[in-house]
Amino acid sequence: MTNEAERPSARGFFKRLRAKLNQGWLTGDIAELLPGRKIDAEILDDLETRLITADVGVEAASIILEELRKRVARKGLHDVEALLQALNESMSQILAPVEQTLVIDPAAKPFVILVVGINGAGKTTTIGKLSARLLAEGKTVMLAAGDTFRAAAREQLEAWGARNKVPVVAQQSGSEPAAVIFDAMNAARARQIDVLIADTAGRLHTQTHLMDELKKVKRVLARLDPSAPHEVLLVLDGTIGQNAVAQAEEFNKGLGVTGLVITKLDGTAKGGVVLAIAQRLKIPIRFIGVGEQSEDFGVFRAAEFVAALLKSAPRDAAA
Repeated sequence: MTNEAERPSARGFFKRLRAKLNQGWLTGDIAELLPGRKIDAEILDDLETRLITADVGVEAASIILEELRKRVARKGLHDVEALLQALNESMSQILAPVEQTLVIDPAAKPFVILVVGINGAGKTTTIGKLSARLLAEGKTVMLAAGDTFRAAAREQLEAWGARNKVPVVAQQSGSEPAAVIFDAMNAARARQIDVLIADTAGRLHTQTHLMDELKKVKRVLARLDPSAPHEVLLVLDGTIGQNAVAQAEEFNKGLGVTGLVITKLDGTAKGGVVLAIAQRLKIPIRFIGVGEQSEDFGVFRAAEFVAALLKSAPRDAAA
């Protein structure tokens, strides 16, 4: 069987990641900073400042710099190449534990994915792209329009359903979200659907009553299948920096998030927040997005992500 990292589509996504990820925030002028200079405490302090201002966060930046300072003390860093290699290794150590692919358990029929997050993070687009990916893997998919409050939310989901030729269970605007998802669960069971993906209304993590509504959805699903939902997938906007970390913490506290999708890592996104999230939360990062096209959505690979940030070849994946 072909390894995911060896698939042509996976190699293509790495190329798109390298092309679209904003890489100048960290290493763009390191070469200009270092010519003729010995790597010393001043340079490492400057690098730490860059990491923190690039949304890597104090905690992750401190861990990275502690390792680099140890190497300097051992006289293990002599030039730019050695510094970038050490950066690669330190970042990879933080990200490797959260590189965990979403696995659909065939014994759970349907396997229920509850998609949560705030408005504007890209939930509906993520659902559409994930649906296409699962269909390409030979799975049957059904969507549940559990966002019954936002104008046009149902229509957007139905448009993705039509595009991917998958059924969508929906009710009128203002309907009880838990009831919509309950009906969808029954329909998916009756039709022997492999995967049910449930959309939910976007909400701020600080809106307690809306978080309570999501907890109700989880309870309703558990009545039909005690193991459901099998995945609580939180979609985070990569452009909002440390706010994404705060959102993830609160959603995880309230719902027990099992996987993350980090979107919008192209354009103005710096990418550093991925390290902050990985260090603080240790929640598996399932997918990342670097644009609007289906090809801009792919499985998170730590080595490829770090290589894209540092503009180097991945150490253990084909470019």
